[in-house]
Amino acid sequence: MSKRKQDHPEFKAKVALEALKGEETVSELASRFGVHPTMIHQWKRALLEGASGVFERGSRKAPEVDDEQVKDLHAKIGELAVANDFLARKLKPWTGK
Repeated sequence: MSKRKQDHPEFKAKVALEALKGEETVSELASRFGVHPTMIHQWKRALLEGASGVFERGSRKAPEVDDEQVKDLHAKIGELAVANDFLARKLKPWTGK
């Protein structure tokens, strides 16, 4: 089974910019760059949607942390740790360790 082709962001930007220029059709660009026309449409849309972010002040935003979700995840980790310890103790007679 073959692995999916992963294009570099620079390549995607180049193709999307070419599509925005409109000098060639998407089909022509697809054959020239060796990608499917659907991918070109997706990259073009992503470029248009994300272009405003280039001009924002402090372009890198810190990810928002949801305290409630963090508490839930910590509780789940605790539950799984207890379950692992329990199973390890119960399996000792069969594994001999």
